[in-house]
Amino acid sequence: MYQRIMVPVDGSETSRKALQEAIKLAQTFNARLKLVHVVENARVFDAEGMVDYAALREIATKGGEQILARGKEMAEQAGVAAETALLESGGDRNENVIVADARQWLAELIVIGTHGRSGISRLLFGSVAEGIVRGATTPVLLIRSNH
Repeated sequence: MYQRIMVPVDGSETSRKALQEAIKLAQTFNARLKLVHVVENARVFDAEGMVDYAALREIATKGGEQILARGKEMAEQAGVAAETALLESGGDRNENVIVADARQWLAELIVIGTHGRSGISRLLFGSVAEGIVRGATTPVLLIRSNH
């Protein structure tokens, strides 16, 4: 049924649960996984000119690479083929970057964890999962956190 399953990962417990579910689906359908992580542009207010944006970017990139490597290892230990991609936000919203990559890769399903935020927390942090649901042209499976 699904041969190409995309899983956005961010290192959270909810993201790990989504990956576990995607691995089960991939095993069932003998599908490939693509794990993606978005590195955002640093948006830090710096009145003194003291922020080293290159260092922040390097930290974010290394962190993203580690998250992807752990996810790929989980998939491969379960016997599932997985590729990874570290995506650049380029100032765009994470969900737009993920949806665009899903289209380009011809994903047939996107599996993503949702933190279940509401109220002011949702207003402040937004919902990447909700944005993906709105923008995706492929089915999206939401995996809720336990919170």
